[in-house]
Amino acid sequence: MKILNSASLMFTFCSSLAFASGTVKLDGSSTVFPISEGVAEEFQAAQKGKVKVTVGMSGTGGGFKKFCRNEIDVSGASRPILTKEMEDCEKAGVSYVELPVAFDALTIVVSSKNTWLKSITTEELKKMWEPAAQGKVTNWNQINPSWPNKPLKLYGPGADSGTFDYFTEAIIGKAKSSRGDFTASEDDNTLVQGVSSDVNALGYFGYSYFKGNASKLRAVAVSGGEKSPKKLEAIVPTNETIVDGTYFPLARPLFIYVNSKSLSNPDVSAFAEFFVKNAKSISESVNYTGLPTNVYSLVLKRLNAKQLGTAFAGHSEAGLHIDDIVARPLSLKFAQKK
Repeated sequence: MKILNSASLMFTFCSSLAFASGTVKLDGSSTVFPISEGVAEEFQAAQKGKVKVTVGMSGTGGGFKKFCRNEIDVSGASRPILTKEMEDCEKAGVSYVELPVAFDALTIVVSSKNTWLKSITTEELKKMWEPAAQGKVTNWNQINPSWPNKPLKLYGPGADSGTFDYFTEAIIGKAKSSRGDFTASEDDNTLVQGVSSDVNALGYFGYSYFKGNASKLRAVAVSGGEKSPKKLEAIVPTNETIVDGTYFPLARPLFIYVNSKSLSNPDVSAFAEFFVKNAKSISESVNYTGLPTNVYSLVLKRLNAKQLGTAFAGHSEAGLHIDDIVARPLSLKFAQKK
């Protein structure tokens, strides 16, 4: 499936469905974007032009800003809604249904020309990416003396990205805590180009973008430490290691959030149900990992019952298994600030 940028996708949808009677507005995560794009295309085809779906790609944070201003019906997110976003939604009277739709894995990548980095530990990643590294850790051998004395070039998502939030939570221990002297972009294709063209580069982004560019990138195995199910063993992301949780702590669920008031619109309600029912096949067609079938049944029940809230109380948590996530109670309340 060809991945279009958000502007061209909106133009295509709007021009081809100019006479549609209903509209569904979706924005948010660039990671979730390929899934949302695929669902939107198939839903519109099934509706035979009666409903128009616009799909934007402003990042998880950017999507939640629009969502909590009542500007969109659905927000794609590569991490759970956070306290500030919950506060903004509460002030605007926006309540929501949180729906896990697929699995992803933050994939640590280097150029296919890199011959020295086969695996990396979470501690080495922390030493590489933590705020204290800014301007100081600039060569590979400063991380590990067995690595070459060559300049370290880092690429990663921008601050509005849920991928950035999740990575910093999982590796640094605090969301949005990162060195700032790296090449940042909300467009994962820009990161792919940067890493693949520089033998001294390292970056991270969603598994789908790695699989789509595997001929010029190499995924680095990650050792998750003592809390990992595999302890000190270095694990490469695959569909199997993502689902079973052994690719730790960088495997994560992806979400859509649906405005509860929008669900009174039959077009939005039909789209949300179509999304959940088709998320497995469409996510796998664009190189993501589908959730277990029984989980989609639970998610669909959550949608149909309009169960409001989040299972995370305003905090992104790394390394959780999907069974634990869907079993958690939902709430519109967030944890109080310390």
